Amino acid sequence: MITYNVDGVKMPKIKKRETNAWIKAVAADHGKKVGDIGYMFVDDERILECNRQYLGHDYYTDVITFDYDDDYEEENIIGGDIVISLDTIRTNAEKFGKTYEDELYRVIIHGILHLCGINDKGPGEREIMEAHEDKALKMLTEMKK
Repeated sequence: MITYNVDGVKMPKIKKRETNAWIKAVAADHGKKVGDIGYMFVDDERILECNRQYLGHDYYTDVITFDYDDDYEEENIIGGDIVISLDTIRTNAEKFGKTYEDELYRVIIHGILHLCGINDKGPGEREIMEAHEDKALKMLTEMKK
């Protein structure tokens, strides 16, 4: 089950049924099934608080993924909480010359890709993550047709 919640911000305009189908398709493309995924849309101050409290990081970010895959007996089921700062989405969209919606969907799927086992912190991993994000976004465009 995929849920969407807000804390201190207005719910972004996403088509939940379409987005859920896309998330499941991307997970399936990585050999995974979707278990419980909880999205929480927040502002910059709340994500900074999460970053400090849970990760010991003192900086703003667009997304934090909490992986609960260990809660499932089967290896191929993904689950977790994905916290997204809508403030940072807006800032990054302007910074990178993207639309707010494009940046929002990139970050929505970024968390899922982490749950699928794709990392972005080590040497060369950022480029691999971006390639997977681009592929997933193309899938969404195709699904909308």
